[in-house]
Amino acid sequence: ALNKLGGVNWREYVRNEKGANFTERPRIALLLGAVIADGFIAVQAEDAATVKEIGQRVLALAKGIGVGNSITPHAKAITEAADKRNWVSVRQELDRTQNSVQQAMNEVHDEKLSQLVSLGGWLRGTEILTAVVTKRYSADGAELLHQPDLLSYFEGRLQAMPEFNLKLLQDIHGALSEVRPLVDVGNAPIPAASVKKINEITTRLGDQITKKAP
Repeated sequence: ALNKLGGVNWREYVRNEKGANFTERPRIALLLGAVIADGFIAVQAEDAATVKEIGQRVLALAKGIGVGNSITPHAKAITEAADKRNWVSVRQELDRTQNSVQQAMNEVHDEKLSQLVSLGGWLRGTEILTAVVTKRYSADGAELLHQPDLLSYFEGRLQAMPEFNLKLLQDIHGALSEVRPLVDVGNAPIPAASVKKINEITTRLGDQITKKAP
């Protein structure tokens, strides 16, 4: 989707602060997904230093949920490709990183954490996408948000996680219910006001995922 947005100054959207350290595994999984998404933004911006930092951050978070071994070779490959400014390779390794994390979790029957990695990445990606489209609205850009089935999928997955008694997950579930009618518009274009509202919601959630509550 990022390539469909035309000429964007991606450096404006690079996030490289470390974020807080958490111990709750569901929270680490959400943050891991968000950090991998940040890696794709840093690749778009061709920001080698941030890409390398993100590679190390991804490795640390993966260790925090017990799948660090599957990520170590990818983190090394990300660093080497970023040093060579080989952005195609970096992007491929980020893809492989996410796949490896999720495969490793599924092998140890942590499918729910694997789904939270996907959700964290989707939320961060949507936050960036809506920020870009809000700044320079186009119906084509807004159309990339037309994903009601995906929202229904994530809502269903969150409902199936009562054992993760985490207020953040409840907040995300409520927010997805807010977002779904904004994108489920049939063949009509998603208006600028809806894109802005989705950005506000996903930005709020992004802050909750990356920062400790005061």
